[in-house]
Amino acid sequence: MHLVVDVAFALPHGVNGEYRQGQTMKSVKVRDYMATRLITFHQDDNVVEAMAVLLEKKISGAPVVDDEGNLIGVLSEVDLMAVVIQDSYYDESIGVVRDYMKHPVDSVSPDMDIYALAERFDKEHRRRYPVMHNGKLVGQISRRDVLRAAQDFLRRPERAKRRAR
Repeated sequence: MHLVVDVAFALPHGVNGEYRQGQTMKSVKVRDYMATRLITFHQDDNVVEAMAVLLEKKISGAPVVDDEGNLIGVLSEVDLMAVVIQDSYYDESIGVVRDYMKHPVDSVSPDMDIYALAERFDKEHRRRYPVMHNGKLVGQISRRDVLRAAQDFLRRPERAKRRAR
């Protein structure tokens, strides 16, 4: 069924939430805030079981991989609305993840800056993006991760001193 995969990879990590004097949001990278322990689905997983995993883990979506572990899609709550409709309206058998996932997949690079990612989230209204490096899934970044980065940045001691003036 689903896997919890640690997709950590050998890229030099940046600031990891610790900002240096003079640093801007544009110098903070996706790699600094992305998740590397991911729940993934296989394309042939039963879609009802995948729905149960999303509910149990309280997540809104997960990457879908093939037999070699290559990213081939993303399954989200929105995609699963089709399962509800199909079952109640057509009374048909449900199917597998491959039948409902979104593909091709929009992804981001671990080197993308958080500011550019925030703009992309704002324009495209996505909840998450898979993070790809050299064709491999290396993580996932969500809107909540971007908000954590912004909070870390906005709470820096030197910014607090400027606001207090």
